[in-house]
Amino acid sequence: MTTIDNEELPTGMGAVSLATARRQGPGVSSATSPPAVRGGTGIPAALLAVDVVAALGALAVVLPGDAAVTLRAACGLLPALVLMYSSGGQYRLRLAPSVLDELPGLAGRATIALSFALTLERCLQNFLLPFALPTSIPADARVLGALLLCHLALDSVGRALVYRVVRTHRRRAPRPTLIAGAGHVGQRIAAALLEHPEYGLRPVGFIDPDPIFLPADSATPVLGGPDALVHELPRRGIRDVILTSGGMDDERSAQMLRTSTDFGCDVWFVPGFPDYGAFEHGGRRTAVGDHLWGFPCLRLGSSPMHRPSWALKRAADLCFAGVGLLLVSPVLLACAIAVRAEGGPGVIFRQERVGLDGRTFTLLKFRTMRPADEHESSTRWNIAHDDRLGPVGRFLRRTSLDELPQLWNVVRGEMSLVGPRPERPYFVMRFAQAYPRYRERHRVPVGLTGFAQVNGLRGDTSIEDRTRFDNYYIDSWSLWQDVKILLRTVLAVLRTDGS
Repeated sequence: MTTIDNEELPTGMGAVSLATARRQGPGVSSATSPPAVRGGTGIPAALLAVDVVAALGALAVVLPGDAAVTLRAACGLLPALVLMYSSGGQYRLRLAPSVLDELPGLAGRATIALSFALTLERCLQNFLLPFALPTSIPADARVLGALLLCHLALDSVGRALVYRVVRTHRRRAPRPTLIAGAGHVGQRIAAALLEHPEYGLRPVGFIDPDPIFLPADSATPVLGGPDALVHELPRRGIRDVILTSGGMDDERSAQMLRTSTDFGCDVWFVPGFPDYGAFEHGGRRTAVGDHLWGFPCLRLGSSPMHRPSWALKRAADLCFAGVGLLLVSPVLLACAIAVRAEGGPGVIFRQERVGLDGRTFTLLKFRTMRPADEHESSTRWNIAHDDRLGPVGRFLRRTSLDELPQLWNVVRGEMSLVGPRPERPYFVMRFAQAYPRYRERHRVPVGLTGFAQVNGLRGDTSIEDRTRFDNYYIDSWSLWQDVKILLRTVLAVLRTDGS
């Protein structure tokens, strides 16, 4: 355990001098937050609209009879289709969009969604509402095949039209772009972007602290090192940054990535290893998902909140938290009575925590003990072994039942069911000073449970490890990952180990 300013901090904090953190205010970072300039949400929305129209069109063509039957099928198909396409990255912005490249993924996921919709309709017909729903869809292979082929045909035409409009718009209004690294790869990328405006990226300069290989007659100037980003990004209206492997060392590349994402830029990484056209994943080789005139590109640092599937996450939060409050209301009442009997009035403990984008909110918990004063409540790190914890308080903490009132925070939109756990401003200031990536945890709403917690990183554990796990969760977010974390949380609670 490390002590700073006579305060106990968790393991892994290190001997970092943070005495000035208290003077910086309650924000997440001492720097002024830059304005976000990210855009481009119209393309995923257009693709989503095309998919919905194609699905409805397929149902209308293959099932032209009873409108009520078609409507029931649509109610099951559309949510499943959007969920499958979203989880498969079918709404992800690409540099080189192609319907033919997407077709295998579209076909596989559409097959699953259609099978689910037909199965759901048959279950409603046979088991739940046999008298209210006298007409049923013939759920056989011929109907499934006809629906799939019709949907894929309509969807392919619609997506091809969207991509044609996208390429036309990109040629007419390319986005100003910076390239990190003025070496051979960086120069080739700049030349490719100038020769092929359909990518929609216009190179306006290199970022390179030591531009050794840049020709004197280069059309793209060197604007400086990574420190120049803070000034060049807003001044030139930069929307995209391309990081080239080997363009600069890891520390400077990480600095560029943090600065670029802080300003809301899309960051693309061009790997530089010899066999960089494919990667190993799960024992098999997988191709890179995008390319720039033959250079494989990986998109980095984009917030999952900009994806269409994030709206489904928020809808799930509202649904499950709202229903959960109703279902566990007897448990809430029993906990409140037990807390009142053990410690007197004031069963709900309110505390300021830091949430999305560094904004503070009031977190709700069942009171498990009474702090000596407000300062202790804000600055005391761990109370697990405090003598003031009574039997009820220990039980609530061990079973995590003290966290149940936070379902109301989820309903209010201050939290999500899954996300990085919120911390108090006092510690956020210190951790952000000690660990550069700590403030990146606040790119998404905080959660009732999180990836770090289900991996045992709770309480007096390494902040560095928790930061790494939280940022991994954000960078690799998917709806299925949220489901896995919730399932692991339920198992942990059933084991009553508080983890």
